Amino acid sequence: MHLDSDAYARIIDNLHDGLYFVDTNRVITYWNRAAERISGYTSAEVVGRSCADNILTHVDCYGKNLCVEGCPLAATIADGVDREAEVYMHHKDGHRIPVSVRASILRDPAGKVLGGIELFSDISNFQVNALRVAELEELALLDNLTRLANRHYLNRDMQARFEEYKRHSMSFGLLFIDIDHFKKVNDTYGHGVGDEVLRFVAQTFIANSRPFDLYGRWGGEEFLGVIRNISATDLEHLGNRLRVLIENSYIIHEDQKLQVTVSLGATQVCEQDTIELLVKRADGLLYQSKQTGRNRLTMG
Repeated sequence: MHLDSDAYARIIDNLHDGLYFVDTNRVITYWNRAAERISGYTSAEVVGRSCADNILTHVDCYGKNLCVEGCPLAATIADGVDREAEVYMHHKDGHRIPVSVRASILRDPAGKVLGGIELFSDISNFQVNALRVAELEELALLDNLTRLANRHYLNRDMQARFEEYKRHSMSFGLLFIDIDHFKKVNDTYGHGVGDEVLRFVAQTFIANSRPFDLYGRWGGEEFLGVIRNISATDLEHLGNRLRVLIENSYIIHEDQKLQVTVSLGATQVCEQDTIELLVKRADGLLYQSKQTGRNRLTMG
C-alpha cells in the first residue's frame, strides 16, 4: 500500500504523543495536535519560534534549564545520535509536566541535516486525578479554585492513614507547603493573577504526584501533601523536587515571566502522633523554612 504525503501528514497529526520538528537553530517548524493538547500551546502560537522562547523551556529534576545546557534535541542535532530522557516541560498554564522525550535527527533525501524531531509522551498523573476530581466534586470535598482536595477531605484522608499506620505499620509523611510572598503577588498584580499562581502551583502537585498520594489546599496559599508509604529520605527528595519545579515554573503576565517559590516543612508520622500533633510539627518546620530564607525544605 502506498501512502501519499497528505496521508502521512494526517497520521503524524493524529498521533497520541506530541511531536514537533525544529530547524538547526531549534526554531519550531511543525507542531502536531497532541503537542497542542499536552502543552496547551496551539501550533499557531509556537511555529516560527524557538522552543526556548518562553514556550517549552525544559528543565531536569534539579531545575537546570536544558535549553541553555543539556538539551537532548540540541545534542542529537549536533552528533546525529538518538536520545531519550525524562524532562519537565512548561505548560501554557504555568505548571511543569513530566514528559518522556525521544530526540532524532531530521535529514533531507540527500542526507543533509535539516534539524531535529522530538516525540514526547505525557507521564503525569492527570488521568488518575481526573477520576479523583469527579469523586470529590460529587462529595463536595473539592477546592473549586485549585481543583485539589479541600481541608475537610485532607483531614479525612489523614485519619485513614493513621488507621493504616496503627493496624498495619504503614508509614506516611506530610508536606506542608506555602507560597512565598504571596500577598505581594496579590498586591502587585491583583487577585486574578494570584488565582492563576495558585492554580499552576496546584497543577504542579497533580502532574508530579504518585496515584496514591493526596495533595490539597489547606487554606489561602497553604497546601498539604499526604504522602503514603515513603521513607524520610524519599519524602525530602520528593518535596525538594516539587520545590525546584515550582521555582522553575511561570506564567506570562503582560509579556513578562511571573515566578514564585515555595517553602516546605516535611515530617513522617511517629507512634505518639495525633493528626493535630503531626500537622503542628509540619507547620513548625515550614515556619523554620520561612525564617531561614524561604524557598527551602526543612525536614524533622
